[in-house]
Amino acid sequence: MPIDQNGDARIGGVSLRSLPKVSLHDHLDGGLRPATIIELADAAGVAVPVTDPAGLGEWFARQSDSGSLVEYLKTFDLTCAVMQTREGLTRVAREFVDDLVADGVVYGEVRWAPEQHLAGGLSLDEAVAAVQDGLEQGEDAAAAAGHDIRVGQLITAMRHTDRSLEIAKLAVSWRDRGAVGFDIAGPEDGFPPARHRAAFDYLAAEFFPATVHAGEAAGLESIRSALLDGRALRLGHGVRIAEDLEVVGRDGEDVQVRFGDLAAWVRDREIPLELSPSSNLQTGAIAAWGTELADHPFDLLYQLGFAVTVNVDNRTMSRTSLTRELALLAETFDYDLADLEMFQLNAAAGAFLPVEEREELIGIISDGYAG
Repeated sequence: MPIDQNGDARIGGVSLRSLPKVSLHDHLDGGLRPATIIELADAAGVAVPVTDPAGLGEWFARQSDSGSLVEYLKTFDLTCAVMQTREGLTRVAREFVDDLVADGVVYGEVRWAPEQHLAGGLSLDEAVAAVQDGLEQGEDAAAAAGHDIRVGQLITAMRHTDRSLEIAKLAVSWRDRGAVGFDIAGPEDGFPPARHRAAFDYLAAEFFPATVHAGEAAGLESIRSALLDGRALRLGHGVRIAEDLEVVGRDGEDVQVRFGDLAAWVRDREIPLELSPSSNLQTGAIAAWGTELADHPFDLLYQLGFAVTVNVDNRTMSRTSLTRELALLAETFDYDLADLEMFQLNAAAGAFLPVEEREELIGIISDGYAG
């Protein structure tokens, strides 16, 4: 199945870009347009390694394709550097929504860490307000153009710093004003969710939902801590849950698998996995299984009944879109529209929305695929 230069593809004559999508794992500081980075960097006096948009896009992809999450995260030094003012944050958030609309997204959750955007003198609250202003501008522009989209903030704490309780309180203070959930991000290995137990205890007491990066650069113990210490309702990536599966036999195309207790819990409780295929390759998250998309345990997890969802993680670093990720999966695993619809239904069911709004979102997805 050919994927065109815009990352689109067609299945049964249907453009994947035109289909309604839900984006759950999408980082604001990982989704800047290269041209915007160059303009904001020039205004802020920040040096860029390449001064033309196409070349800068290639630089990000090359630097991110390291096989290491730690090295991958270093590319964020540049994007965060140009997101230190109210104007910069608002512009990036507005363009982020524009790009979601172009990708066919009807509901998105954007995650970002306010504590990384204070160098220009903004307070945590002012930073969140700037991003919310940009998101609402993007939503309004989409509505004026006839496209309904809603984007909620996942307020994120950095797992290697000590501000998680403060950030959790910030997130709760913005509930009903744009914040829909909480996350921890950054270097996973060595910084388990247990380190932030006080923040997660506070969130649980406030009935505020959390998704937790786990099972990307660290394995099963990280996932266990996300569930037990973080009370995670979704797993950010979570791909290494496949380490708790043992293939015990094969009968043609049928695979017999023995589940560990952790994998059985995640599958049976339908805890969504926020899988990001291209990013998982770049960071080495699937190194135990191989180095190609065909080696990704995505299909195994899907066939075994896990609540798999498809995500971009970082559009700039992976030079990707949700449309492109779906096209790559369809090409690799021979998925049809019914499979792609299921991934979107899983995402809609796992969205941090009231049940009535999730049901409405599920209806939008179903209608879009039926049409």
